[in-house]
Amino acid sequence: MSGSSIRVLADAPCLGVIIGLALLCTGEFPAQAAEARDPFQPARKLVAQRFDSGFPEGHDTYNGMGTASDGRIFYVLSTEPHDVGAKMFVFDPRTEKITQVGDLTAACGEQGRKTVVQGKSHVTFVEAGGRLYFATHAGYYSIIDGMEKMGLPPVDWQPYPGGHLLSYDLQSGRFEDFGIAPAGEGVLAFNMDPRRGRLFGLSWPSGMFFRYDLATKKLKNFGKTCAEGENGKGAAYRTICRSIAVDPADGSAYYSTSEGALFRYRADRDAVEPIQDEDLKKDYFGLYDPTNPGHMGYNWRQTVYRSADQMIYGVHGNSGYLFRFDPRRERIEVLERITSDVSKRSGMFDQFSYGYLGFALGPDGDTLYYLTGGPIYVDGKRLKGKDSIAMGAAKGLEDLHLVTYHIPTGRCRDQGAIFYADGTRPLYVNSLAVGKDGSVYSLARVPDNGRVRADLFRVKGPFTP
Repeated sequence: MSGSSIRVLADAPCLGVIIGLALLCTGEFPAQAAEARDPFQPARKLVAQRFDSGFPEGHDTYNGMGTASDGRIFYVLSTEPHDVGAKMFVFDPRTEKITQVGDLTAACGEQGRKTVVQGKSHVTFVEAGGRLYFATHAGYYSIIDGMEKMGLPPVDWQPYPGGHLLSYDLQSGRFEDFGIAPAGEGVLAFNMDPRRGRLFGLSWPSGMFFRYDLATKKLKNFGKTCAEGENGKGAAYRTICRSIAVDPADGSAYYSTSEGALFRYRADRDAVEPIQDEDLKKDYFGLYDPTNPGHMGYNWRQTVYRSADQMIYGVHGNSGYLFRFDPRRERIEVLERITSDVSKRSGMFDQFSYGYLGFALGPDGDTLYYLTGGPIYVDGKRLKGKDSIAMGAAKGLEDLHLVTYHIPTGRCRDQGAIFYADGTRPLYVNSLAVGKDGSVYSLARVPDNGRVRADLFRVKGPFTP
Protein backbone atom coordinates (compact mmCIF):
# COMPACT_ATOMS: atom_id res chain seq x y z
CA MET A 1 0.00 0.00 0.00
CA SER A 2 1.34 3.45 -0.87
CA GLY A 3 2.02 6.19 1.67
CA SER A 4 -0.76 8.29 0.19
CA SER A 5 -3.19 5.40 0.67
CA ILE A 6 -2.20 5.16 4.32
CA ARG A 7 -2.89 8.85 4.85
CA VAL A 8 -6.29 8.58 3.18
CA LEU A 9 -7.26 5.67 5.43
CA ALA A 10 -6.02 7.50 8.50
CA ASP A 11 -8.20 10.47 7.65
CA ALA A 12 -11.29 8.38 7.03
CA PRO A 13 -14.10 8.78 9.65
CA CYS A 14 -14.75 5.06 9.55
CA LEU A 15 -11.38 4.35 11.14
CA GLY A 16 -12.67 5.57 14.51
CA VAL A 17 -15.51 3.09 14.28
CA ILE A 18 -13.13 0.25 13.32
CA ILE A 19 -10.74 1.04 16.18
CA GLY A 20 -13.63 1.39 18.61
CA LEU A 21 -15.02 -2.02 17.66
CA ALA A 22 -11.59 -3.58 17.96
CA LEU A 23 -11.05 -2.13 21.42
CA LEU A 24 -14.51 -3.18 22.51
CA CYS A 25 -13.81 -6.74 21.42
CA THR A 26 -10.55 -6.81 23.39
CA GLY A 27 -12.21 -5.37 26.50
CA GLU A 28 -9.86 -2.37 26.46
CA PHE A 29 -12.34 0.35 25.57
CA PRO A 30 -11.01 3.57 27.16
CA ALA A 31 -12.77 4.77 30.31
CA GLN A 32 -12.80 8.31 28.88
CA ALA A 33 -14.96 7.18 25.97
CA ALA A 34 -17.37 5.41 28.32
CA GLU A 35 -17.62 8.54 30.47
CA ALA A 36 -18.38 10.67 27.42
CA ARG A 37 -21.58 8.73 26.81
CA ASP A 38 -23.09 10.03 30.06
CA PRO A 39 -20.91 12.32 32.20
CA PHE A 40 -23.55 12.36 34.94
CA GLN A 41 -23.15 8.68 35.75
CA PRO A 42 -20.17 7.24 37.67
CA ALA A 43 -17.29 6.10 35.48
CA ARG A 44 -16.05 3.53 38.01
CA LYS A 45 -17.81 1.29 40.49
CA LEU A 46 -16.54 -0.08 43.79
CA VAL A 47 -18.08 -3.12 45.46
CA ALA A 48 -18.68 -2.88 49.20
CA GLN A 49 -18.96 -5.89 51.51
CA ARG A 50 -21.71 -5.68 54.13
CA PHE A 51 -21.37 -7.11 57.63
CA ASP A 52 -23.98 -8.05 60.21
CA SER A 53 -23.27 -6.83 63.73
CA GLY A 54 -26.35 -8.59 65.09
CA PHE A 55 -28.04 -5.35 66.16
CA PRO A 56 -31.30 -4.83 64.24
CA GLU A 57 -32.07 -1.61 66.15
CA GLY A 58 -28.93 0.04 64.76
CA HIS A 59 -29.62 3.50 63.33
CA ASP A 60 -27.61 6.17 61.48
CA THR A 61 -24.24 6.97 63.02
CA TYR A 62 -22.37 10.21 62.31
CA ASN A 63 -18.63 9.78 62.91
CA GLY A 64 -18.67 7.14 65.68
CA MET A 65 -15.78 5.01 64.39
CA GLY A 66 -12.02 4.76 64.14
CA THR A 67 -9.01 2.54 63.51
CA ALA A 68 -7.02 1.51 66.59
CA SER A 69 -3.24 1.14 66.60
CA ASP A 70 -3.64 -2.65 66.54
CA GLY A 71 -5.55 -2.41 63.24
CA ARG A 72 -8.98 -3.23 64.62
CA ILE A 73 -11.97 -1.11 63.58
CA PHE A 74 -14.12 0.23 66.42
CA TYR A 75 -17.56 1.68 65.77
CA VAL A 76 -20.85 2.63 67.41
CA LEU A 77 -24.31 1.83 66.07
CA SER A 78 -26.77 4.48 67.23
CA THR A 79 -30.42 4.07 68.24
CA GLU A 80 -33.63 6.12 68.23
CA PRO A 81 -35.85 4.72 71.04
CA HIS A 82 -35.79 6.16 74.56
CA ASP A 83 -35.07 2.75 76.09
CA VAL A 84 -32.57 1.08 73.73
CA GLY A 85 -29.03 2.40 74.02
CA ALA A 86 -26.32 2.60 71.38
CA LYS A 87 -23.88 -0.29 71.19
CA MET A 88 -20.13 -0.29 70.56
CA PHE A 89 -18.50 -2.96 68.39
CA VAL A 90 -15.08 -3.99 67.15
CA PHE A 91 -14.25 -5.59 63.78
CA ASP A 92 -11.04 -7.57 63.39
CA PRO A 93 -9.88 -7.43 59.73
CA ARG A 94 -7.73 -10.55 60.19
CA THR A 95 -10.59 -12.81 61.24
CA GLU A 96 -13.52 -10.70 59.96
CA LYS A 97 -15.12 -11.27 63.35
CA ILE A 98 -17.38 -8.67 64.96
CA THR A 99 -17.65 -8.41 68.75
CA GLN A 100 -19.95 -6.20 70.79
CA VAL A 101 -17.75 -4.55 73.42
CA GLY A 102 -20.37 -2.59 75.31
CA ASP A 103 -23.65 -0.76 75.72
CA LEU A 104 -23.05 2.99 76.05
CA THR A 105 -25.81 3.49 78.63
CA ALA A 106 -24.27 0.78 80.81
CA ALA A 107 -20.78 2.25 80.26
CA CYS A 108 -22.13 5.52 81.70
CA GLY A 109 -23.55 3.73 84.77
CA GLU A 110 -27.14 4.50 83.79
CA GLN A 111 -28.48 1.04 82.98
CA GLY A 112 -31.87 0.42 84.65
CA ARG A 113 -32.27 3.99 85.91
CA LYS A 114 -35.14 4.75 83.50
CA THR A 115 -33.42 7.86 82.22
CA VAL A 116 -33.50 8.39 78.44
CA VAL A 117 -30.64 6.28 77.17
CA GLN A 118 -27.32 7.18 75.56
CA GLY A 119 -28.42 6.69 71.96
CA LYS A 120 -25.42 7.91 70.02
CA SER A 121 -21.76 8.64 69.79
CA HIS A 122 -21.40 11.40 67.21
CA VAL A 123 -17.61 11.70 67.48
CA THR A 124 -14.46 10.01 66.25
CA PHE A 125 -12.26 8.00 68.63
CA VAL A 126 -8.92 9.37 69.84
CA GLU A 127 -6.35 6.83 71.01
CA ALA A 128 -3.96 7.68 73.82
CA GLY A 129 -2.11 5.48 76.32
CA GLY A 130 -3.79 2.28 75.16
CA ARG A 131 -7.27 3.74 75.44
CA LEU A 132 -9.88 5.07 73.04
CA TYR A 133 -11.39 8.36 74.20
CA PHE A 134 -14.80 9.51 72.95
CA ALA A 135 -18.16 10.92 74.06
CA THR A 136 -21.86 10.08 73.96
CA HIS A 137 -24.91 11.88 72.66
CA ALA A 138 -28.70 11.74 72.75
CA GLY A 139 -30.52 9.65 70.14
CA TYR A 140 -34.10 10.20 71.25
CA TYR A 141 -35.66 13.44 69.99
CA SER A 142 -38.95 15.30 69.92
CA ILE A 143 -39.99 17.50 67.00
CA ILE A 144 -41.02 20.87 68.46
CA ASP A 145 -41.91 23.82 66.22
CA GLY A 146 -40.63 21.80 63.30
CA MET A 147 -37.18 21.34 64.82
CA GLU A 148 -35.37 18.42 66.43
CA LYS A 149 -35.16 18.95 70.19
CA MET A 150 -34.08 16.89 73.18
CA GLY A 151 -36.67 14.13 73.55
CA LEU A 152 -39.50 14.58 76.03
CA PRO A 153 -39.42 11.47 78.23
CA PRO A 154 -42.39 9.09 78.36
CA VAL A 155 -44.40 8.65 81.54
CA ASP A 156 -42.31 7.20 84.40
CA TRP A 157 -39.05 8.02 82.58
CA GLN A 158 -36.56 10.76 83.43
CA PRO A 159 -35.00 13.17 80.89
CA TYR A 160 -31.74 12.52 79.13
CA PRO A 161 -29.01 13.04 81.77
CA GLY A 162 -26.39 14.43 79.38
CA GLY A 163 -23.57 13.14 77.23
CA HIS A 164 -20.60 11.49 78.94
CA LEU A 165 -16.86 11.61 78.34
CA LEU A 166 -15.61 8.02 78.20
CA SER A 167 -12.55 5.92 77.56
CA TYR A 168 -12.26 2.27 76.51
CA ASP A 169 -9.19 0.25 77.47
CA LEU A 170 -7.98 -1.73 74.46
CA GLN A 171 -6.45 -4.46 76.62
CA SER A 172 -8.91 -4.94 79.47
CA GLY A 173 -12.07 -3.95 77.58
CA ARG A 174 -13.16 -1.73 80.46
CA PHE A 175 -14.85 1.66 80.18
CA GLU A 176 -14.09 4.64 82.38
CA ASP A 177 -16.53 7.53 82.81
CA PHE A 178 -15.14 11.05 83.31
CA GLY A 179 -18.41 12.88 83.75
CA ILE A 180 -21.26 14.66 82.01
CA ALA A 181 -21.35 17.56 79.58
CA PRO A 182 -22.53 20.97 80.88
CA ALA A 183 -26.26 21.49 81.49
CA GLY A 184 -27.04 17.86 80.72
CA GLU A 185 -26.58 18.40 76.99
CA GLY A 186 -25.29 15.89 74.46
CA VAL A 187 -21.77 15.97 73.02
CA LEU A 188 -21.82 16.84 69.32
CA ALA A 189 -18.09 17.34 68.68
CA PHE A 190 -15.06 15.99 70.54
CA ASN A 191 -11.29 15.83 70.38
CA MET A 192 -8.34 15.36 72.68
CA ASP A 193 -4.86 16.68 73.38
CA PRO A 194 -3.18 13.41 74.45
CA ARG A 195 0.09 15.05 75.54
CA ARG A 196 -1.60 17.30 78.08
CA GLY A 197 -4.49 14.99 78.90
CA ARG A 198 -7.25 17.40 77.95
CA LEU A 199 -10.59 16.48 76.38
CA PHE A 200 -12.58 19.04 74.38
CA GLY A 201 -16.26 19.10 73.49
CA LEU A 202 -19.07 21.12 71.94
CA SER A 203 -22.49 20.48 73.42
CA TRP A 204 -25.87 20.12 71.74
CA PRO A 205 -28.27 21.86 71.43
CA SER A 206 -26.76 25.08 72.89
CA GLY A 207 -23.24 24.86 71.47
CA MET A 208 -21.17 25.29 74.64
CA PHE A 209 -17.42 24.69 74.32
CA PHE A 210 -15.80 22.91 77.27
CA ARG A 211 -12.64 21.12 78.29
CA TYR A 212 -11.94 18.35 80.80
CA ASP A 213 -8.53 17.86 82.42
CA LEU A 214 -7.67 14.22 83.16
CA ALA A 215 -5.08 15.12 85.80
CA THR A 216 -7.25 17.45 87.88
CA LYS A 217 -10.54 15.73 86.95
CA LYS A 218 -12.08 19.16 86.46
CA LEU A 219 -14.37 20.33 83.68
CA LYS A 220 -14.41 23.97 82.57
CA ASN A 221 -17.29 25.37 80.55
CA PHE A 222 -16.41 28.33 78.30
CA GLY A 223 -20.05 28.92 77.39
CA LYS A 224 -21.80 29.59 74.11
CA THR A 225 -20.01 31.09 71.13
CA CYS A 226 -22.67 30.48 68.48
CA ALA A 227 -25.67 32.49 69.76
CA GLU A 228 -28.19 29.98 71.18
CA GLY A 229 -26.95 27.18 68.95
CA GLU A 230 -29.51 24.77 67.55
CA ASN A 231 -31.75 25.55 70.50
CA GLY A 232 -32.32 29.06 69.22
CA LYS A 233 -35.11 30.45 67.10
CA GLY A 234 -34.94 33.00 64.31
CA ALA A 235 -31.99 35.36 64.73
CA ALA A 236 -30.69 33.33 67.71
CA TYR A 237 -30.35 30.09 65.71
CA ARG A 238 -26.89 28.83 64.72
CA THR A 239 -25.85 25.41 63.52
CA ILE A 240 -23.05 23.98 65.67
CA CYS A 241 -19.59 23.02 64.45
CA ARG A 242 -19.14 19.24 64.15
CA SER A 243 -15.34 19.09 64.36
CA ILE A 244 -12.76 20.32 66.86
CA ALA A 245 -9.19 20.40 65.51
CA VAL A 246 -6.29 19.96 67.93
CA ASP A 247 -2.69 21.05 67.32
CA PRO A 248 -0.59 18.69 69.46
CA ALA A 249 2.43 20.99 69.23
CA ASP A 250 1.01 23.57 71.64
CA GLY A 251 -2.28 21.98 72.75
CA SER A 252 -4.49 24.49 70.94
CA ALA A 253 -8.02 23.42 69.98
CA TYR A 254 -9.88 25.11 67.12
CA TYR A 255 -13.52 25.21 66.08
CA SER A 256 -15.68 27.30 63.76
CA THR A 257 -19.05 29.04 63.72
CA SER A 258 -21.67 29.23 60.99
CA GLU A 259 -20.73 32.89 60.44
CA GLY A 260 -17.26 31.63 59.52
CA ALA A 261 -15.46 32.80 62.66
CA LEU A 262 -12.65 30.67 64.08
CA PHE A 263 -12.05 30.21 67.81
CA ARG A 264 -8.92 28.96 69.51
CA TYR A 265 -8.52 27.33 72.89
CA ARG A 266 -5.11 28.33 74.25
CA ALA A 267 -3.52 25.70 76.46
CA ASP A 268 -1.05 28.18 77.96
CA ARG A 269 -3.87 30.43 79.17
CA ASP A 270 -6.65 27.86 79.56
CA ALA A 271 -8.82 30.33 77.70
CA VAL A 272 -10.79 30.66 74.45
CA GLU A 273 -10.27 33.56 72.07
CA PRO A 274 -11.40 34.43 68.52
CA ILE A 275 -8.87 34.46 65.68
CA GLN A 276 -8.81 38.04 64.49
CA ASP A 277 -7.46 38.12 60.94
CA GLU A 278 -8.76 34.94 59.30
CA ASP A 279 -12.13 33.27 58.85
CA LEU A 280 -14.03 30.74 56.74
CA LYS A 281 -16.30 33.22 55.00
CA LYS A 282 -14.90 32.52 51.53
CA ASP A 283 -16.58 33.36 48.22
CA TYR A 284 -15.76 29.86 46.97
CA PHE A 285 -17.79 28.29 49.76
CA GLY A 286 -21.02 30.02 48.77
CA LEU A 287 -23.47 32.42 50.44
CA TYR A 288 -25.31 31.41 53.62
CA ASP A 289 -27.66 32.89 56.17
CA PRO A 290 -26.33 31.63 59.55
CA THR A 291 -29.77 32.03 61.12
CA ASN A 292 -31.36 29.66 58.61
CA PRO A 293 -31.34 25.91 59.46
CA GLY A 294 -30.71 23.17 56.91
CA HIS A 295 -27.01 23.73 56.23
CA MET A 296 -23.69 24.20 58.05
CA GLY A 297 -23.22 27.81 56.93
CA TYR A 298 -19.53 28.71 56.79
CA ASN A 299 -18.60 26.08 59.38
CA TRP A 300 -15.96 23.58 58.45
CA ARG A 301 -17.51 20.15 58.33
CA GLN A 302 -14.65 17.84 59.26
CA THR A 303 -10.96 18.33 60.02
CA VAL A 304 -7.80 16.27 60.55
CA TYR A 305 -4.31 17.18 61.75
CA ARG A 306 -1.31 16.10 59.65
CA SER A 307 1.95 15.86 61.57
CA ALA A 308 4.18 15.88 58.45
CA ASP A 309 3.50 19.57 57.80
CA GLN A 310 1.78 20.48 61.09
CA MET A 311 -1.29 21.60 59.19
CA ILE A 312 -4.99 21.15 59.84
CA TYR A 313 -6.87 19.91 56.77
CA GLY A 314 -10.59 20.45 56.53
CA VAL A 315 -13.52 20.30 54.16
CA HIS A 316 -16.29 22.85 53.86
CA GLY A 317 -19.51 20.89 53.85
CA ASN A 318 -21.88 22.15 51.20
CA SER A 319 -19.34 23.29 48.60
CA GLY A 320 -16.97 20.35 49.16
CA TYR A 321 -13.84 22.52 49.08
CA LEU A 322 -10.72 21.15 50.73
CA PHE A 323 -8.53 23.65 52.56
CA ARG A 324 -5.68 23.67 55.02
CA PHE A 325 -5.24 25.88 58.06
CA ASP A 326 -1.77 26.81 59.25
CA PRO A 327 -2.01 27.26 63.04
CA ARG A 328 1.28 29.19 63.23
CA ARG A 329 0.41 31.76 60.57
CA GLU A 330 -3.33 31.55 61.23
CA ARG A 331 -4.02 31.40 57.51
CA ILE A 332 -6.36 29.29 55.38
CA GLU A 333 -5.36 28.07 51.94
CA VAL A 334 -8.14 26.72 49.70
CA LEU A 335 -6.79 23.72 47.78
CA GLU A 336 -9.34 21.86 45.66
CA ARG A 337 -12.98 20.91 45.36
CA ILE A 338 -12.93 17.25 46.39
CA THR A 339 -16.46 16.37 45.37
CA SER A 340 -17.35 13.51 43.05
CA ASP A 341 -16.69 13.79 39.31
CA VAL A 342 -20.47 13.82 38.79
CA SER A 343 -20.76 16.90 41.00
CA LYS A 344 -17.95 18.70 39.19
CA ARG A 345 -19.31 17.95 35.71
CA SER A 346 -22.89 18.84 36.57
CA GLY A 347 -21.82 21.97 38.46
CA MET A 348 -24.03 20.98 41.38
CA PHE A 349 -23.32 20.64 45.08
CA ASP A 350 -23.08 17.19 46.58
CA GLN A 351 -26.33 15.67 47.73
CA PHE A 352 -26.36 16.39 51.47
CA SER A 353 -26.63 20.13 52.14
CA TYR A 354 -24.70 19.82 55.43
CA GLY A 355 -21.77 18.12 53.71
CA TYR A 356 -20.22 14.82 54.73
CA LEU A 357 -18.33 13.77 57.86
CA GLY A 358 -16.56 10.80 56.26
CA PHE A 359 -13.15 12.48 55.95
CA ALA A 360 -9.90 10.98 57.25
CA LEU A 361 -6.14 10.87 56.76
CA GLY A 362 -4.94 7.47 55.55
CA PRO A 363 -2.22 5.30 57.12
CA ASP A 364 0.45 6.72 54.79
CA GLY A 365 0.00 10.14 56.37
CA ASP A 366 -0.22 11.67 52.88
CA THR A 367 -3.62 10.69 51.48
CA LEU A 368 -6.98 12.11 52.50
CA TYR A 369 -10.08 9.92 52.06
CA TYR A 370 -13.53 11.42 51.62
CA LEU A 371 -16.93 9.73 51.29
CA THR A 372 -19.32 12.08 49.54
CA GLY A 373 -22.67 11.79 47.78
CA GLY A 374 -23.07 13.17 44.28
CA PRO A 375 -26.26 14.62 42.78
CA ILE A 376 -28.75 11.96 41.72
CA TYR A 377 -29.81 11.54 38.10
CA VAL A 378 -32.74 9.26 37.27
CA ASP A 379 -33.63 8.69 33.62
CA GLY A 380 -31.40 11.61 32.69
CA LYS A 381 -33.07 14.03 35.12
CA ARG A 382 -31.67 15.28 38.41
CA LEU A 383 -33.71 14.93 41.60
CA LYS A 384 -34.18 18.43 43.01
CA GLY A 385 -35.26 20.18 46.16
CA LYS A 386 -35.10 19.42 49.85
CA ASP A 387 -36.69 16.03 49.30
CA SER A 388 -33.97 14.81 46.94
CA ILE A 389 -32.19 12.88 49.71
CA ALA A 390 -35.38 11.18 50.87
CA MET A 391 -36.47 10.52 47.30
CA GLY A 392 -33.09 9.11 46.41
CA ALA A 393 -32.97 6.95 49.52
CA ALA A 394 -36.46 5.62 48.81
CA LYS A 395 -35.21 4.52 45.42
CA GLY A 396 -31.88 3.32 46.83
CA LEU A 397 -30.10 5.98 44.81
CA GLU A 398 -27.71 7.85 47.10
CA ASP A 399 -24.72 8.26 44.81
CA LEU A 400 -21.90 7.64 47.31
CA HIS A 401 -18.36 8.15 46.00
CA LEU A 402 -14.91 7.61 47.47
CA VAL A 403 -12.60 10.54 46.69
CA THR A 404 -8.90 10.62 47.56
CA TYR A 405 -6.56 13.60 47.69
CA HIS A 406 -2.80 13.03 47.73
CA ILE A 407 -1.35 15.96 49.65
CA PRO A 408 2.27 15.92 48.33
CA THR A 409 1.19 15.93 44.66
CA GLY A 410 -2.19 17.67 44.94
CA ARG A 411 -3.83 14.88 42.95
CA CYS A 412 -7.59 14.53 43.53
CA ARG A 413 -9.17 11.29 42.29
CA ASP A 414 -12.75 10.05 42.30
CA GLN A 415 -12.12 6.36 42.99
CA GLY A 416 -15.68 5.46 42.03
CA ALA A 417 -19.26 5.07 43.17
CA ILE A 418 -19.89 2.48 45.88
CA PHE A 419 -22.37 -0.36 45.41
CA TYR A 420 -23.18 -3.52 47.30
CA ALA A 421 -22.79 -6.82 45.46
CA ASP A 422 -26.54 -6.97 44.77
CA GLY A 423 -26.46 -3.59 43.01
CA THR A 424 -28.00 -1.55 45.82
CA ARG A 425 -26.13 1.35 47.35
CA PRO A 426 -25.11 2.46 50.85
CA LEU A 427 -27.42 5.15 52.23
CA TYR A 428 -26.99 7.93 54.83
CA VAL A 429 -23.21 7.62 55.15
CA ASN A 430 -21.36 10.02 57.47
CA SER A 431 -18.60 7.90 58.99
CA LEU A 432 -15.18 6.76 57.83
CA ALA A 433 -12.23 4.73 59.07
CA VAL A 434 -9.26 3.69 56.93
CA GLY A 435 -7.68 0.35 57.77
CA LYS A 436 -3.97 -0.38 57.99
CA ASP A 437 -4.13 -1.99 54.53
CA GLY A 438 -5.89 1.02 52.98
CA SER A 439 -9.36 -0.53 53.03
CA VAL A 440 -12.20 1.88 53.71
CA TYR A 441 -14.83 1.22 56.38
CA SER A 442 -18.07 3.04 56.99
CA LEU A 443 -21.57 2.72 58.45
CA ALA A 444 -24.71 2.86 56.32
CA ARG A 445 -28.32 1.80 56.09
CA VAL A 446 -28.71 -1.73 54.75
CA PRO A 447 -31.84 -3.78 53.95
CA ASP A 448 -32.72 -6.37 56.59
CA ASN A 449 -35.67 -8.71 55.93
CA GLY A 450 -38.07 -6.02 54.81
CA ARG A 451 -36.80 -3.37 57.18
CA VAL A 452 -33.65 -1.23 57.39
CA ARG A 453 -30.81 -1.18 59.89
CA ALA A 454 -27.47 0.62 60.04
CA ASP A 455 -24.34 -1.50 59.89
CA LEU A 456 -20.72 -1.80 58.86
CA PHE A 457 -19.43 -2.08 55.31
CA ARG A 458 -15.96 -2.30 53.79
CA VAL A 459 -14.45 -1.42 50.41
CA LYS A 460 -11.20 -3.34 50.02
CA GLY A 461 -8.08 -1.29 49.43
CA PRO A 462 -5.47 -0.12 48.87
CA PHE A 463 -6.34 2.71 46.48
CA THR A 464 -3.92 4.51 44.21
CA PRO A 465 -4.30 8.23 44.88
